[in-house]
Amino acid sequence: MATNSSQLDQQFPALVLAAGRSARMGRAKQILNVPGQGTLLGHAIGQARVLSDSVSVVVGARYPLIRYRTRQPPSRWIYCADWQQGMSASLAAGINSLSPRARGVYVLVGDQPLLSEQGLFRLRQGVLRAPEEVWAADYGLRVGVPAWIPRRLWSDVLSLKGDAGAGRVLNQVEANPVQIAGVELDVDTPAHWQRIKRALAE
Repeated sequence: MATNSSQLDQQFPALVLAAGRSARMGRAKQILNVPGQGTLLGHAIGQARVLSDSVSVVVGARYPLIRYRTRQPPSRWIYCADWQQGMSASLAAGINSLSPRARGVYVLVGDQPLLSEQGLFRLRQGVLRAPEEVWAADYGLRVGVPAWIPRRLWSDVLSLKGDAGAGRVLNQVEANPVQIAGVELDVDTPAHWQRIKRALAE
């Protein structure tokens, strides 16, 4: 049974993007303290584990400090040497590291701590039902991460440049929208973080 579970995780891996330097925050948001839950990145790793036990984290700025401060270890750390080139470089580093058995990849970012676990379960259920399709969080007029990107779209993702993220590809195809509460709130600035901390404490 364990072998089957391991093989399933290799087919349905998760990738957490956390390589940025948090310029608008002014400090490493990856290691912000989530009350009672460790660091912000550690919390994101826990979210990713709702989707898969195979969780890789792409890091860049302030590495290895971020690794040492994160108590919840992922399955693998992936260092993106050209992280300064933007989100596209992080995506490429992550995708290029995946097993040839992977049928696609779940993509998450490390700064959405209010994501609904129920919504993540809905995403996982949709993917397991139809892994060849694209599944992405519903933002109203667009879709975005968390998302499932099947292998057939990886070449499109790898062609992205600069700070373009997966959303550019997700919105060019007919993605299945998934309701995931909390996607609209991410940690970009100190004001965002104060608002989110209050929500986490409630």
